[in-house]
Amino acid sequence: MTSTALKEPVPRTSPGAAREPRRRTGRIRRIGLPYLLLLPALLLELLVHLVPMVIGIVMSFKELTQFYIRDWGSAPWSGLGNYQVSVDFDAPVGEALLHSFFVTVGFTLLSVGLCWLIGTAAAVFMQDTFRGRGLLRALFLVPYALPVYAAVITWVFMFQHDNGLVNHVLHDQLHLTGKPSFWLIGDNSFYALLTVSVWKGWPFAFLIVMAGLQNIPAELYEAAALDGAGMWQQIRRITLPSLRPVNQVLVLVLFLWTFNDFNTPYVLFGKAAPEAADLISVHIYQASFVTWNFGTGSAMSVLLLLFLLVVTGAYLLFTSRGRRPADV
Repeated sequence: MTSTALKEPVPRTSPGAAREPRRRTGRIRRIGLPYLLLLPALLLELLVHLVPMVIGIVMSFKELTQFYIRDWGSAPWSGLGNYQVSVDFDAPVGEALLHSFFVTVGFTLLSVGLCWLIGTAAAVFMQDTFRGRGLLRALFLVPYALPVYAAVITWVFMFQHDNGLVNHVLHDQLHLTGKPSFWLIGDNSFYALLTVSVWKGWPFAFLIVMAGLQNIPAELYEAAALDGAGMWQQIRRITLPSLRPVNQVLVLVLFLWTFNDFNTPYVLFGKAAPEAADLISVHIYQASFVTWNFGTGSAMSVLLLLFLLVVTGAYLLFTSRGRRPADV
């Protein structure tokens, strides 16, 4: 008598269940790939910006002078002493810093305003088609494309007192001044710095505004012209409102670039900028590397960082509130 052995059925894995781990693995790879690609840039950002910023903040709480340059970690802890010296506006250090701050604010407002005005006017003018428009656009972008040092050094020669081009044109050719002016010292140094800053910065505004104008439909201008709107009415009612998002970003970028500009005044005047053109970036450099008081210079840098953060946050809050009614 033979007995049939009962065999237990072998569980079989369904194709869908087998593919589930593969799908999960592929989903993890797809999600993690962007972060993996961003990792090198984040590490470089950490090394180039964040680490020096943290070190600078630590230095601002130390009495770091030329005696501790070799081993700055051994400098004595001063707490808020460097900040108290920086904001003591009755003392020479604080008074000089406050003067530099006001000079920088006035310079920044004038430079940003003129850059935006000239750049916007040139971009609107370039919207019309005419012969040589492409060549003129390229010429407008030359100041922005030139290296900063080469461009500013050229202006240094142009501002020379004896044989500079500026005095040659204003005094010898146009007879607008009674005698050749000193542009790199005294009160005229502020106007020389402002001229170079506007000359160097307005092509960027021109480029950004010109790109923003491409997104405005031509039909709006045609309809406005049929309704009898002139050029100024079209700019006021169509161009400027349409460019509002672009201008909000442009003004903020120009403000931050101009307020922190170090290359232009340093190349134009050297280590010792005139009192009329004593921008805060050069002032902090002098407080750190000329007087060898890196603790006070670091405290000034931190105060500048806090000021720019507050201004940027307030500006973004103000512009975002102004945008909400239009978006509803």
